[in-house]
Amino acid sequence: MIEPASAALALAALPAALGALNLALLPRATAAPPPGALVSILIPARDEAGNIEACLAAALAQQGVAVEVLVMDDGSTDATPALVRALAAADPRLRLLAAPPLPPGWTGKVHACARLAEAASGSHLLFIDADVRLAPDAAARLTGHAAARNLAMVSGVPRQRIGSVGEALTVPAINLLLLGYLPGGGRAGTRKASLAAACGQLVLAEAAAYRAVGGHGSIRAVLHDGLALARRLRGAGLRTEVVDGAPLAECRMYGGFREAWPGFLKNAREGMATPLGLPVWTVLLAGAHLWPWFLLPAPAAALALLLTLGLRAAITLRAREPLWTIPLHPLTMAVALAIQWTALLRRRPAGWKGRAYPSTKAA
Repeated sequence: MIEPASAALALAALPAALGALNLALLPRATAAPPPGALVSILIPARDEAGNIEACLAAALAQQGVAVEVLVMDDGSTDATPALVRALAAADPRLRLLAAPPLPPGWTGKVHACARLAEAASGSHLLFIDADVRLAPDAAARLTGHAAARNLAMVSGVPRQRIGSVGEALTVPAINLLLLGYLPGGGRAGTRKASLAAACGQLVLAEAAAYRAVGGHGSIRAVLHDGLALARRLRGAGLRTEVVDGAPLAECRMYGGFREAWPGFLKNAREGMATPLGLPVWTVLLAGAHLWPWFLLPAPAAALALLLTLGLRAAITLRAREPLWTIPLHPLTMAVALAIQWTALLRRRPAGWKGRAYPSTKAA
């Protein structure tokens, strides 16, 4: 029978090896956009008065490719539409749209994205969240990468700005799971829909391919829209890819743990939190990142911890996240599992920004 410490080491070696490969092969978007490209930057916004001006300033400052910027006000009760209207008066590339009432069977962001795409005239559609700040060449580099690699969709995880312990206990799990546990890390060479990946904060889609698969209308009931759209495109035989998003954009998702917990909870049922999948994920994550701490001072357990903390450090450096979050890694993994189990066991519907939705599974 295998010893516990040896088992923990084996569980730690898996993400360490996979993560090292994914980090080495993670694509960088560097190609120039094709001549005549027009990027429609599409921003759904619901009560985003604290974010929208900085988001739009970065979107309108894009260089190297022509852009138009469309904002969908999705029932905001704050100053969001007034702020956008004032900026649009000074720049004809910016338009403010008002979302129609949410139809049955749709989630709010997906519905807003679908209506934005209908109004867009670009050759490429760049969907971003209102808390994302694009680098000046982000639209050009994403469009160039899509054209050079014949991709229907390109996505990346923006550099995550983390300003509190609560964020450090939640947000870094995004890159850890993507790079440490997904074979291929979302690269185009892994053509299976089940191996697709995307971050809904930063998604560029080739407009014709997007519309050919039904766009957001084909995933209308989901909350994890980036992942669902990537799977939809791959299911139609099209290529999608995740690139290094840290040089392209930055984002502060949440202001602390009280915001982060429900934010991650709403997407969990469309990811790991399934009756069959979560027990397996619990063995993989707890066995590699938590169990070795209880097996010290066994040499194999110490080596397992070196592998997992080394992986986390390498991902943190590549993702440009704060180094002070690394020592919190075991707690981050414990919180990630707690979120998933809460999502699986609770009976309340998922909710976000005043709306409640039945739990769904991504397409």
